[in-house]
Amino acid sequence: MLVDKARITIVSGKGGNGAVSFRREPFVPEGGPDGGDGGNGGNVVFLADRNLRTLMDFRYKKKYEAESGQNGMKKKCYGRKGEDLVIKVPVGTMVFDAESGLLMHDLKEDGESFVAAQGGKGGKGNIHFKNSIRQAPNFAEAGDKAKERDVILELKLLADVGLVGFPNVGKSSLLAVATNARPKIENYHFTTIDPNLGVVRLYDTDYVMADIAGIIEGAHQGLGLGFKFLKHIERTKVLIHVVDVSGCEGRDPIEDFDKIMKELESYSDKITKKPMLVAANKIDLIEEDDENYLKFKAYVEGKGYKVFPISAPLNLGVKELLSAAAEALAKAELNPPPEEEYEYFDFESEKLNDADYRRVDVRCENGQYIIEGQQLQKIFDSTNFNDMGSLRYLYKYIEKSGALKKLRKMGLEEGDIVKIGDFELEYYDEYDE
Repeated sequence: MLVDKARITIVSGKGGNGAVSFRREPFVPEGGPDGGDGGNGGNVVFLADRNLRTLMDFRYKKKYEAESGQNGMKKKCYGRKGEDLVIKVPVGTMVFDAESGLLMHDLKEDGESFVAAQGGKGGKGNIHFKNSIRQAPNFAEAGDKAKERDVILELKLLADVGLVGFPNVGKSSLLAVATNARPKIENYHFTTIDPNLGVVRLYDTDYVMADIAGIIEGAHQGLGLGFKFLKHIERTKVLIHVVDVSGCEGRDPIEDFDKIMKELESYSDKITKKPMLVAANKIDLIEEDDENYLKFKAYVEGKGYKVFPISAPLNLGVKELLSAAAEALAKAELNPPPEEEYEYFDFESEKLNDADYRRVDVRCENGQYIIEGQQLQKIFDSTNFNDMGSLRYLYKYIEKSGALKKLRKMGLEEGDIVKIGDFELEYYDEYDE
């Protein structure tokens, strides 16, 4: 089954915690701190790989996590950085932030990559917290938390020339003859449910051709696999509209042509503005002066499209069609149409400036006094509650931030509950020095 859209959860690696460690040397009874820093967490990276064709793998696994950074160690040894998680996706995959709907990156080239979730920064070891007063800090900094987000992967096939038309009109046969591709070919509708790609090599030119699965009436409204099929046409530069002109299945070629054009236009009028050639397939099943064929040819050419009579299985007229497609492609590449514009996700907005990072907010809610802040939370997570020096470091930070002064104005009294994150602390004036 063609899978061209998937929603997954990605989680970067947490930063390693800084180490609390002290020198232990012979004849040195009380050595100073020597705790090393924690390693940074691994990033989550998306990488475009031309060997992949669908997003099928993401149907079965929904959560992807990078490795966390290693905690710091004694003797000032740094923790190892967490391994980046590289998620390979097909070329042409667009990655959207699920919450905002903004485009994070459009992976158009093989080998193109980007970091979708940055790993947490490693925490500092206790060696960084030594000063003239605090000679033996019994605490260290916690590593930054992992970044978790939901992303939507959407695949749009990247091809130079796309084959469109009703099911069973010979698109797969044409692709097989024109390229080295070996698509499944059977005499029943919807043999092709995945786009097939092949490379046309013609003289000193080559281009990628795609067999877009058959379109039915109502495809632009999502009938059948309409949206999945039509979406892949958006990025093709030239279209070859394949029509069965033999009428061997009791179909009217003119009616088929109009129905497909209507579906393309209903989905997006930009598609019908692309250069288009019309391949009148199965010409070997009718006479050269067949009335229905001549009527079809006149009708289509009257709308400004050139008709190429071909028989894909017999390789009749295929070379002329491919040459015309190469010419149309060369002209199209000189004046490429503007692609659909997307609003891009702003990664820089995720990075807090220094003032935002240090800001401490307070509020009273249901009788509880709540203190919040990015740096505050990190210091709180780093606190050793069994060590008075560590507790005093936390308390002094809260006091210097002005949070206690604000809370007292709001009515904070001894014995009241102060909440930081998921923890509740009881306030005592005796600690206020």
